[in-house]
Amino acid sequence: MTFTDKTHWLQQSLDKESLLHRMTKQIRRSLDLQEILTATVAEVRSFLGTDRVTVYRFNVDGSGEVIAESIYEQRLPSLLGLRFPVHDIPQEAREMFLLAGQRSIVDVANGKIGLSPLHSKETSERLKTNIYYRQVDPCHIEYLKAMGVQSSLVVPILHYDLKEESAKPQLWGLLVSHHTQERRILKRELRLVQQVADQVAIAIAQSRLFTEAIAQQQREATINRVTTLLHKLPTIQLQGALEEAIAAFAGVGGRLYIEESKELYTWGEQPKLPFELENSIIEQHPMWQNWMAECKPGNIWATTDLYKEVRLRVLALGFRSTSIRGLMAIPLHYREKFIGVLSIFRSEFDTEILWAGRCEDNQRLLLPKLSFEVWREEKKGQAPEWKAEDISLAQALYDHFSMAIQQQQMYKQVQALNSNLEVRVQEQTAELEKSLLFTKVLKQVTDHIRSTLDLQTTLQTIVREVRSLLNSDRVLIFQIQTKSVIVEEINGNWQSVLGVEAPGECFPDEFVNLYFQGRVRAVDNISAVSLSACHRDYLQNLQVQANLIVPINIGMQVWGLLIAHQCDAPRNWQDAEIDLLQQLGDQAAIAIQQAQLYEQTCSAEAEARNQAVQLEQTLHQLQETQTKLIHTEKMSALGQLVAGIAHEINNPVNFIYGNLCHASDYTEQLLEILRLYQLHYPNPHSEIRAAIEAIDFDFLVEDLPKIMESMQVGSDRIRSIVLSLRNFSRLDESENKRVDLHEGIDNTLLILRHRLKGNSEFPAIEVIKDYGKIPRVECYAGQMNQVFMNIISNAIDALGMGNGKWGVGKWEDEEIGVWEDEEMEKWGDKRNYPHHPTSSYPQCPIPAVHISTKVSADNSRVLIRISDNGPGMTQEVKKRIFDPFYTTKPVGKGTGLGLAISYQIIVEKHAGIMECISEPGKGTEFWIEIPVKPPGTINSQP
Repeated sequence: MTFTDKTHWLQQSLDKESLLHRMTKQIRRSLDLQEILTATVAEVRSFLGTDRVTVYRFNVDGSGEVIAESIYEQRLPSLLGLRFPVHDIPQEAREMFLLAGQRSIVDVANGKIGLSPLHSKETSERLKTNIYYRQVDPCHIEYLKAMGVQSSLVVPILHYDLKEESAKPQLWGLLVSHHTQERRILKRELRLVQQVADQVAIAIAQSRLFTEAIAQQQREATINRVTTLLHKLPTIQLQGALEEAIAAFAGVGGRLYIEESKELYTWGEQPKLPFELENSIIEQHPMWQNWMAECKPGNIWATTDLYKEVRLRVLALGFRSTSIRGLMAIPLHYREKFIGVLSIFRSEFDTEILWAGRCEDNQRLLLPKLSFEVWREEKKGQAPEWKAEDISLAQALYDHFSMAIQQQQMYKQVQALNSNLEVRVQEQTAELEKSLLFTKVLKQVTDHIRSTLDLQTTLQTIVREVRSLLNSDRVLIFQIQTKSVIVEEINGNWQSVLGVEAPGECFPDEFVNLYFQGRVRAVDNISAVSLSACHRDYLQNLQVQANLIVPINIGMQVWGLLIAHQCDAPRNWQDAEIDLLQQLGDQAAIAIQQAQLYEQTCSAEAEARNQAVQLEQTLHQLQETQTKLIHTEKMSALGQLVAGIAHEINNPVNFIYGNLCHASDYTEQLLEILRLYQLHYPNPHSEIRAAIEAIDFDFLVEDLPKIMESMQVGSDRIRSIVLSLRNFSRLDESENKRVDLHEGIDNTLLILRHRLKGNSEFPAIEVIKDYGKIPRVECYAGQMNQVFMNIISNAIDALGMGNGKWGVGKWEDEEIGVWEDEEMEKWGDKRNYPHHPTSSYPQCPIPAVHISTKVSADNSRVLIRISDNGPGMTQEVKKRIFDPFYTTKPVGKGTGLGLAISYQIIVEKHAGIMECISEPGKGTEFWIEIPVKPPGTINSQP
């Protein structure tokens, strides 16, 4: 198309100047890039008079997208929002667009393409505008025909980084004009479109600068808000700062974990670790902690898809139930010290891409695209991208959070030091005042002791002054010789204990020896300290909740005890109070010694008799101590004696057992010979006939094999018992070694076989074994057998507490529980008895012990469950069953040490778990869990 008319040419020039003016004005007036691009395509299409003008932008992945479009009367279909594959524009063409600024004009009808570079490819110098036509690729012609285009114009749009003058331009996109008819593009039109493209490039650079400035301003505003919240000491707002940080990153949730205080602040969607993991907080998981230990100060770690991270393969399980996919972890440090971690979560999202025709790789090499029908591509669970500005913001927040947390910790430490200092000063002042008061009272008591030789008066003065000074409910002096209270002072309506004698078994001689060595016993809470049942009952009868005891030592013996009682509530005895009571105990000893010397001068004969009585009592105590020591020594040697006897019996039993089979064979042979003699010599000598009649030969022949058989059975029984005793004692296996626990349980059951049998008053106890396939366990076999013996024996005792009335009448025990007749009838046909696993609808409950074993899923631990269907236990009893010396059995039937020792063997010796599950009327079950192999060095003492 040519224009020769000068007027028309001038009009074209005016239009050109007007278009450039409008474009420049639009760029200066608006910073909205989309608005500028929309105006650009409209102005260029109007100027060129073509059917469609578009702005085609290149994406990061190389594909392209139409982001602005102007169409004349819908002569061509809209391409706005559609994407085009990477191979639609070859790489060579892209390089020419970038290096030479090349423009292309395609004439579809003539099959020609006009190329017009701005710069020389070799020298990069700007060339005079010129258009060189050549034949176009037929594939390109077919491509344009499929779009309904007969002529096209393509001008590159470059992007220049205004921050760096030396930076090379980048190919940002293309300005494209399509026409449905043949059209020749003039050089001045090409120059104008190029100038418009240059103006668009300027607008793109300005828009990017404006966007970066806005983003920088938002980041600074976020940092200012977070800083304000973090530095409001002493009311630092960590929760608010966390929420601001999450919002700044467009996150769906986040966490702030502080290492020193173990504090955790959360907001939004949170992960939940499965129950198999050891910790419920991911920051306390070993894998997370090891990861944090590797992070250097200032390092920011971010991932767009946490499920692809190897170091999070275990912790990622906690995110499965959430939409979280992106994770940024900001380890917080103060200098080199790790103080916490800030985590930001981003949610996954779904995308929908509209392609101009179905995308298939390398189709351009085979044939041109024949259809540009919209093809939707949906992608699920896309990972969000962390950009450079996100990392920059994280670096800024790292400094502020680290400094704020460190300042808060230092502030708390200073506050704690100040508080402790004030409290310490007050305590020191109170202690000094109390010490002065104690010194004054001590002087008064000392003066009174020296002024009189009356023992009763002196002792009464001591208890009166001590009770007033300590402000306690009762103060008394307990005389060891009489084992009774000889003087007391009471404040309030508490019962008098004057003259009350203590049970002898509650205070063994060992206590006296300890008090003679200077023992002072301060008990703040009677119910929380380990005492014998007798001692505890004695103190509870006296209404005592806390006591303080100091000895009164005279010469080489303990004369008595000076005791302070607190009856209304537990009490924390102070060191100054204990020291005062000790000094008054020493003064009491002096007073008693003086009174004794005075009484000796008055009545030497009475003193001699008293000494004789004391010597007799001492001798009696020594005899009792000697008897107890002998009994203890016998009990300690009982295990070795059992093993020794089993070993000694084993040899002759083996001899008898080994020869019985030969004796049986020889007997059968002799009897066979005798039968042969009878067969071949039916008429023996008269003397032989007489002997046969005398010994009842027929009966002997018939009974002798039975005798041999019974001897065989008896020897088998003896051998099994001896073997069980040896296996149970395990003296030859005192070291830690791998054993079969099933063998230990079976040996224990064999030893207890006589207790499992029934009688006329009690049915037989059924033993139900549910053994799993467990490996050999590395343990102390003898001690494990002791545990099995204690638990199974207790189960048998519990089943026997029903007095043999299983299913008949009433079964009751004062501490364990009560089963009435009506309750027992319910276990008949009406419903299943819950503690008997072998029968669905028994007529009455059968006493049973159920033993089951199994191994854990990871083959690292073995579980042993021993249960009975006895009366069960109350919660009060169950809480104390592992306490030493506690028992519910009658006096003389149990020591109360079995379960305490068993618990110590399982928990301390084998690093295992031992628990009891029981309810009244629902039986009792002991749950034992031990590792197959000990995790570390096992203590040598049980």
